[in-house]
Amino acid sequence: MIAIFDQLRIAMDIDQIKTFLAVAAHGRFLQAAERLHVTQSTVSARIGNLERVLGARLFVRNRQGATLTPAGQRFVRHAKTLMLTFEQARHEVGLPSRFRASLTVGARIALWDDWLPRWARRLGEMAPDVSLNTEIGFEDELMRRVVAGTLDLALMYGPRQGAGLRVEPLFDEQLILVGREPVTAALDDDYIYVDWGPTFYAQHRRAYPEMERPARTANIGWLALQLILSSGGSCFVPDRVAMPYLRTGRLRQIPGSPQLRLPAYVVYADDSASAERDLALALLREMTDTASGFVD
Repeated sequence: MIAIFDQLRIAMDIDQIKTFLAVAAHGRFLQAAERLHVTQSTVSARIGNLERVLGARLFVRNRQGATLTPAGQRFVRHAKTLMLTFEQARHEVGLPSRFRASLTVGARIALWDDWLPRWARRLGEMAPDVSLNTEIGFEDELMRRVVAGTLDLALMYGPRQGAGLRVEPLFDEQLILVGREPVTAALDDDYIYVDWGPTFYAQHRRAYPEMERPARTANIGWLALQLILSSGGSCFVPDRVAMPYLRTGRLRQIPGSPQLRLPAYVVYADDSASAERDLALALLREMTDTASGFVD
């Protein structure tokens, strides 16, 4: 992991990175100082030192506050990666002696619904001396984290191919249309469009070519389900996610509606192999099959 840091990154004090991100988030040096419990002059000194190391101005300062320059905007993503790498390194170095290694795994929230927790249980049973760090994220951020080396495995629905990355299919989710009432399959203003990614979008357009822009949207299925349970409507979610609600009668599958397919993938870096990661991948593969999408 230390190989991630080049000479430039090593030269940067981690407090400078924290300070930069605080100013970028709050837009004012004073508010950043209050957030970090330091003086405003300390914030100014840290930003000045960072700008000298980078050889670029990061903020434009005026009466309205501090605005990121184009160079500052480009540096935000690198600063976040540096902080994540630092925190991960601190976690691994500080692990109790009973743990020999750690894995960091990120995934879309729907994959953490029942399926990945069962995988995590199996991993814990087979490798109790491996510490597991788990996170939720969306495709773009998960992909960046794998490239940066701060995620060992990322599970998602719409990965991009990239140099040095392995994109491995796992199983196909079956998305079904569910609602609180057994309404018709036609989508009305109470329908909630869940952004499951470009693959879902293309299938959705084919299934409903005449549909106007949805009046209600959600970026994750869990949120759409909560809205439907509270105020009615319908949405597409994986059948395995909907199953507990269908069994208890809280939701019903809409009759006559199409079933849409959503492939799930695992993404990892070619150059980060380890015995722990190989075991984690082997268990993921064991839990998937072409017939049912997952097995217990």
